[in-house]
Amino acid sequence: MTRLTGRALRVTIFIGETDLWHHKPVYTEIVHRARKAGLAGASVFRGIEGFGASSLIHTQRLLSLSEDLPVAVVIVDAEDKIRAFLPELDELVAEGLVILDDCEVIRYVGREKAK
Repeated sequence: MTRLTGRALRVTIFIGETDLWHHKPVYTEIVHRARKAGLAGASVFRGIEGFGASSLIHTQRLLSLSEDLPVAVVIVDAEDKIRAFLPELDELVAEGLVILDDCEVIRYVGREKAK
Protein backbone atom coordinates (compact mmCIF):
# COMPACT_ATOMS: atom_id res chain seq x y z
CA MET A 1 0.00 0.00 0.00
CA THR A 2 1.21 3.50 -0.81
CA ARG A 3 2.08 5.66 2.18
CA LEU A 4 1.37 9.34 1.89
CA THR A 5 1.56 11.99 4.60
CA GLY A 6 2.72 15.58 4.80
CA ARG A 7 3.29 17.88 1.86
CA ALA A 8 1.75 16.78 -1.42
CA LEU A 9 0.49 18.13 -4.71
CA ARG A 10 -3.11 17.97 -5.90
CA VAL A 11 -3.90 18.01 -9.60
CA THR A 12 -7.50 18.72 -10.58
CA ILE A 13 -8.64 18.18 -14.15
CA PHE A 14 -11.89 19.84 -15.26
CA ILE A 15 -13.39 18.27 -18.37
CA GLY A 16 -16.78 17.40 -19.85
CA GLU A 17 -18.34 14.04 -19.09
CA THR A 18 -18.78 13.31 -22.82
CA ASP A 19 -15.10 13.95 -23.66
CA LEU A 20 -13.75 10.75 -25.19
CA TRP A 21 -10.39 9.03 -25.62
CA HIS A 22 -10.57 6.12 -28.07
CA HIS A 23 -14.33 5.68 -27.48
CA LYS A 24 -13.95 5.73 -23.66
CA PRO A 25 -14.60 8.65 -21.31
CA VAL A 26 -11.46 10.74 -20.76
CA TYR A 27 -12.04 10.65 -17.00
CA THR A 28 -11.92 6.84 -17.08
CA GLU A 29 -8.65 6.86 -19.01
CA ILE A 30 -7.14 9.36 -16.55
CA VAL A 31 -8.09 7.19 -13.56
CA HIS A 32 -6.72 4.02 -15.17
CA ARG A 33 -3.45 5.72 -16.15
CA ALA A 34 -3.09 7.20 -12.66
CA ARG A 35 -3.46 3.71 -11.18
CA LYS A 36 -0.97 2.27 -13.66
CA ALA A 37 1.47 5.08 -12.75
CA GLY A 38 1.24 4.02 -9.09
CA LEU A 39 -0.34 7.25 -7.88
CA ALA A 40 -1.98 7.25 -4.45
CA GLY A 41 -5.52 7.55 -5.79
CA ALA A 42 -7.88 9.36 -8.13
CA SER A 43 -11.51 10.39 -7.75
CA VAL A 44 -14.02 11.63 -10.31
CA PHE A 45 -16.72 14.13 -9.35
CA ARG A 46 -19.67 14.97 -11.57
CA GLY A 47 -20.81 18.58 -11.47
CA ILE A 48 -24.42 19.67 -11.56
CA GLU A 49 -23.75 22.92 -13.39
CA GLY A 50 -20.85 24.85 -14.81
CA PHE A 51 -19.17 26.58 -17.73
CA GLY A 52 -15.65 26.78 -19.06
CA ALA A 53 -13.62 28.51 -21.74
CA SER A 54 -16.51 28.32 -24.23
CA SER A 55 -18.83 30.16 -21.76
CA LEU A 56 -21.58 27.65 -22.57
CA ILE A 57 -23.48 26.72 -19.39
CA HIS A 58 -23.99 22.98 -18.82
CA THR A 59 -26.63 22.06 -16.24
CA GLN A 60 -28.67 19.11 -15.00
CA ARG A 61 -31.75 21.21 -14.25
CA LEU A 62 -34.88 19.46 -15.50
CA LEU A 63 -35.90 22.04 -18.11
CA SER A 64 -32.48 22.21 -19.73
CA LEU A 65 -30.88 18.79 -19.34
CA SER A 66 -27.30 18.72 -20.55
CA GLU A 67 -25.59 15.63 -21.90
CA ASP A 68 -22.18 17.12 -21.13
CA LEU A 69 -22.03 17.98 -17.45
CA PRO A 70 -18.75 19.12 -15.94
CA VAL A 71 -16.47 16.49 -14.41
CA ALA A 72 -13.51 17.01 -12.07
CA VAL A 73 -10.81 14.38 -11.63
CA VAL A 74 -8.75 14.89 -8.47
CA ILE A 75 -5.42 13.18 -7.82
CA VAL A 76 -3.17 13.73 -4.78
CA ASP A 77 0.36 12.40 -4.40
CA ALA A 78 3.95 13.48 -3.86
CA GLU A 79 5.00 16.39 -6.07
CA ASP A 80 7.50 14.39 -8.12
CA LYS A 81 4.92 11.71 -8.94
CA ILE A 82 2.27 14.25 -9.94
CA ARG A 83 4.69 16.22 -12.12
CA ALA A 84 5.83 12.99 -13.81
CA PHE A 85 2.15 12.27 -14.61
CA LEU A 86 1.45 15.65 -16.26
CA PRO A 87 2.54 14.54 -19.77
CA GLU A 88 -0.24 11.93 -19.65
CA LEU A 89 -2.72 14.76 -19.12
CA ASP A 90 -1.23 16.74 -22.00
CA GLU A 91 -2.05 13.77 -24.20
CA LEU A 92 -5.57 13.18 -22.87
CA VAL A 93 -7.04 16.63 -22.17
CA ALA A 94 -7.87 18.32 -25.48
CA GLU A 95 -10.37 20.73 -23.90
CA GLY A 96 -10.56 21.62 -20.24
CA LEU A 97 -8.54 22.99 -17.35
CA VAL A 98 -5.72 21.39 -15.36
CA ILE A 99 -4.66 23.00 -12.08
CA LEU A 100 -2.08 22.19 -9.41
CA ASP A 101 -2.39 23.01 -5.71
CA ASP A 102 -0.04 22.43 -2.82
CA CYS A 103 -1.75 20.49 -0.06
CA GLU A 104 -1.02 18.61 3.12
CA VAL A 105 -2.11 15.01 3.61
CA ILE A 106 -3.33 14.46 7.15
CA ARG A 107 -4.62 10.91 6.81
CA TYR A 108 -4.42 8.36 3.98
CA VAL A 109 -5.56 4.88 4.97
CA GLY A 110 -6.89 2.09 2.75
CA ARG A 111 -8.98 -0.95 3.51
CA GLU A 112 -7.42 -4.14 4.74
CA LYS A 113 -7.20 -6.73 1.97
CA ALA A 114 -9.42 -9.76 2.49
CA LYS A 115 -7.52 -12.99 3.11
